[in-house]
Amino acid sequence: MSDHQNLLAEQRRALILDEVRRRGGVRVNELTRRLNVSDMTVRRDLDALARQGVVEKVHGGAVPVVEASTHEPGFEAKSALEAGAKDEIALAAARMVTPGAAIALSGGTTTFALARQLLEVPELTVVTNSVRVADVFHAAHRPGAAAEARSGTATVVLTGGVRTPSDALVGPVADQAIRSLHFDVLFLGVHGISVEAGLSTPNLAEAETNRLLMRSARRVVVIADHTKWGTVGLSSFAGLSEVDTLVTDRSMSERTRAEMSEHLPGLVVAGEETRAGGAP
Repeated sequence: MSDHQNLLAEQRRALILDEVRRRGGVRVNELTRRLNVSDMTVRRDLDALARQGVVEKVHGGAVPVVEASTHEPGFEAKSALEAGAKDEIALAAARMVTPGAAIALSGGTTTFALARQLLEVPELTVVTNSVRVADVFHAAHRPGAAAEARSGTATVVLTGGVRTPSDALVGPVADQAIRSLHFDVLFLGVHGISVEAGLSTPNLAEAETNRLLMRSARRVVVIADHTKWGTVGLSSFAGLSEVDTLVTDRSMSERTRAEMSEHLPGLVVAGEETRAGGAP
């Protein structure tokens, strides 16, 4: 299958997921008419979304997967989801980072992807509460690491704290460390983002740690793939107006992009030139 066909499939599935979440369910025959594709194509799309764990197939269609708002998948489970989109987002976000900057990376698989893109940026100071992000920079500085990976030589500040299932460090120890720091840009991964709930997480302690990361940053850049839109975790920790820029992927439906643009100061779609608002 060509890259063009892959992109069309991704866009189609994003539209289907948007409809499922907005309406609470869809029928196959409705989707075939709306998308002008075959019944078999729609069923393949639903199978793919079901494998990702974002919809549940039912007779004649699909409904949203209902998870407890406190459910938090582990890092490995999340890494397997939307890997291509996360890499595109990471590339776009990395272009916002200038040599010598003091930046912060929160926990999450998208910030992990971003960390790998930042290894060649010189003289960075990186504050993070992610064990995985810290390991990316640490591994690059080990003897035997590729020369291009060592060229960045970032200074990494890892907060202490209690480890979550997604390998973020949270709680009073992490919070105390973050309170004394100040950085130019925070790149923030999120569990969920919506107009009503803003930014949210299933972990109460992580919500407070994320609040403090945002307070310590001059600019806040949320990096989140299209599946995060419309997801709501147990605890909201910020409104959309507190975000300077959202970087997302091309599979976001046009309707959702328009909704985002109404509520977010800046929107960057990875892989496209279209940009609303400013970048850091």
